[in-house]
Amino acid sequence: MAKTSKDTIRRRIHDRIRSRVKGSSERPRLAVFRSVKHIYAQVIDDSVGQTVAAAGSNEKNAANGGNVAGAKAIGKLVAERAQDKGIKSVVFDRGGYHYHGRVKALADAAREAGLKF
Repeated sequence: MAKTSKDTIRRRIHDRIRSRVKGSSERPRLAVFRSVKHIYAQVIDDSVGQTVAAAGSNEKNAANGGNVAGAKAIGKLVAERAQDKGIKSVVFDRGGYHYHGRVKALADAAREAGLKF
């Protein structure tokens, strides 16, 4: 039997989440992707397939996304950018990751910055 990688398992979980979580014009989807060094967040309107706002720790002058403090900074930044576009409410897509650590820190920071989900 072939060994299944952690990323394959995460992608399967992510597909299951995406079958239930849909973003609309009124409530776009806040999607999170995390790597070892960075963390990224996008606000996506799935009805037209367009990214409305995004932030990532690989941007110039951004915080280190490899830790919880960096994830908090990215969460705050993506929330501010979404609110500049007139978005107040989103649905959260954890991307197949556990709701813990950096993913939870990003979500909590986005909530504190004014996004509702």
